[in-house]
Amino acid sequence: MTPAGSILYTLAGLTAAGYNGPGRRQRRRLQLRVHKHLRRLERTWIQDPIYFVTTCTYQRKAILPCEEVAKILAHEWCSARERHGWAIGRYVIMPDHVHFFCSPEPDAKPLPIFIGFWKEWTSKAIKRQLGITNLVWQEEFFDHVLRSSESYSEKWNYVRNNPVRHGFVTDADDWPWQGEIEELRL
Repeated sequence: MTPAGSILYTLAGLTAAGYNGPGRRQRRRLQLRVHKHLRRLERTWIQDPIYFVTTCTYQRKAILPCEEVAKILAHEWCSARERHGWAIGRYVIMPDHVHFFCSPEPDAKPLPIFIGFWKEWTSKAIKRQLGITNLVWQEEFFDHVLRSSESYSEKWNYVRNNPVRHGFVTDADDWPWQGEIEELRL
């Protein structure tokens, strides 16, 4: 399932790897398109929202669950607040996709811009570390705004049990590719 606005991310020049990162003019067009597309959200305001984000590897290649990649992803999540104004909460790294929760600071970059840069930087590091030349990430990503603490705990329980549902482990606590960068609260 792709987000309704994912076509906007692609139109703005954000690719899976982020190498076609948007320039100032493209970012402005993206902001205008997103603003126009999401106009109804002006009437819905959630203080300190938490987003649930999922993004997949290019062609769903199982390249993510290894110590080197986990360190790269965690490092970029740890610097997301300083670089982009996004706090990263809990995450699970699956073989071909990642789930994570994030929350914007008041001056945060728009979510598609943040995700585009995150994909660009992690792609470069993963390619260098693993010696691969293919794309790392698919262009699109899925995001969902959580609306209550109940929703956060429900989503986290779902995400946390993903490795169990796929048969990788029998207990979610045994999956080594999960963690929490910062505690997020609704």
